[in-house]
Amino acid sequence: MRPRSRDSSGETATHIKSKAIVKTSLQKIRAVADVNRDVYIIGMSSTLVKTDDSRVPAESTAFRSFWMGGFECSTHRLPRRKAMRDFAGVRLDLIAATRHDEFALQDYARLQSAGIRTVRDGVRWYLIEKSRYRYDFSSLEPMLHAARETKTQVIWDLFHYGWPDGINIWGAAFVERFARFARATAEVILEETGAPIYVVPVNEISFVAWGGGDAGFLNPWAKGRGPELKAQLVRAAIAAIEAVREVDPSARICHAEPIIHIAVDPDHPEEAAAAEGYRQSQFQALDMIGGRMCRELGGRPEYLDLIGVNYYSNNQWIHQDPDTPPSRRRKDVLLFPSHPLHRPVREMLREAYDRYRRPLFIAETGIEGDARPSWLRYIGQEARVAAAAGVELEGLCLYPIVDYPGWGDNRHCYAGLWDYADDEGRREIYEPLAGELTHQQHLWDIQRRDHRAIEERINMDKLDEAARQVDVAATKSRTKRRE
Repeated sequence: MRPRSRDSSGETATHIKSKAIVKTSLQKIRAVADVNRDVYIIGMSSTLVKTDDSRVPAESTAFRSFWMGGFECSTHRLPRRKAMRDFAGVRLDLIAATRHDEFALQDYARLQSAGIRTVRDGVRWYLIEKSRYRYDFSSLEPMLHAARETKTQVIWDLFHYGWPDGINIWGAAFVERFARFARATAEVILEETGAPIYVVPVNEISFVAWGGGDAGFLNPWAKGRGPELKAQLVRAAIAAIEAVREVDPSARICHAEPIIHIAVDPDHPEEAAAAEGYRQSQFQALDMIGGRMCRELGGRPEYLDLIGVNYYSNNQWIHQDPDTPPSRRRKDVLLFPSHPLHRPVREMLREAYDRYRRPLFIAETGIEGDARPSWLRYIGQEARVAAAAGVELEGLCLYPIVDYPGWGDNRHCYAGLWDYADDEGRREIYEPLAGELTHQQHLWDIQRRDHRAIEERINMDKLDEAARQVDVAATKSRTKRRE
């Protein structure tokens, strides 16, 4: 290999070029946020949408089943901060914490029995590459065997918030390391399960860029570097896509990004442009991957294959100027489902589909507690109406599909269809959610057969209260990780 040239500072020419590319990209990202746009606010619609018969939803053309389940697979490190106490600096591994690594065969079989033949799961980079370019796939192989034995189609997250110790995520070497890891992983998956393989290169680029680059509660715990981290993760995702497709040209590339809505504060209509600029930033990661912006990062339209959107109860809020003193800030910023400024999820799905014109799937959605059945009814209805209006919706993923311990406090998060596993791999099912899932599957079948989207009464009070509780818990957790 020909040696690369270095400047007097010791940086390679490749690294210098990468820095210049990222700097240019950051300028463009920040400029987009300043664009003056009219804010779009709409109340909850109760209109029955007539199905467009020309776009009748099939079970799924991209996936083995429309209904999916996702296993929480975060592997990031928690900050070394006093407020974290015993959790300071701890490496999370939610696959191990939920014992899914021990009982993948039983877990996949359980999903099959519930009519779920497609799942989201994770590849744990930190376990596989413990030293540079040396890979040990013993943590992944049992899961691959379980998928093959149960005929389960798995969408593998290659990066779910965490990376091996000793890698500088800000450096150009991070992109190269990740690409080589992605190639090696693709080879193993392909050999075990056959083509096409399904991967999410980088899960939730937008969330990691905000949480880890601006808010400082997620690794790498930076502040004021969100655009830089977003550009870096986009470069890594593009490199991984190219590496995976070298191994399997038929590979399906899935993306999983949050969809959000931000309404202008009714008391400050002059902030409409800022609110809309922030709202539009939700599309930056996919726009960059697809070559719509910051083309110097290497994005191309064909890198956008299957678009996954993640939606939770705290994905909508009222814009607050960050320069406003805390004493003057609005306390009630959450747009819970019945709030008059809440935007119907069906319209958010429509906007994402119209923007990219790619098959769409709801890659994550769920809520904690006894509101789980009501949440599924709500999201299922929004999905049916969106599909009836012509959105090419290919799937809906219950996430997480099993309960999990909370980040940094180990509390039992009752969010799944199944509970923690016992020593034999048995998990107790949450019957109310199981019943609602069966009902929603039936309604989806009716829509496919009769070309009509059925809308039902939903307990919005229960959803509102659950949304408030989730928001309080999330805010408390983020605050703790910042301190």
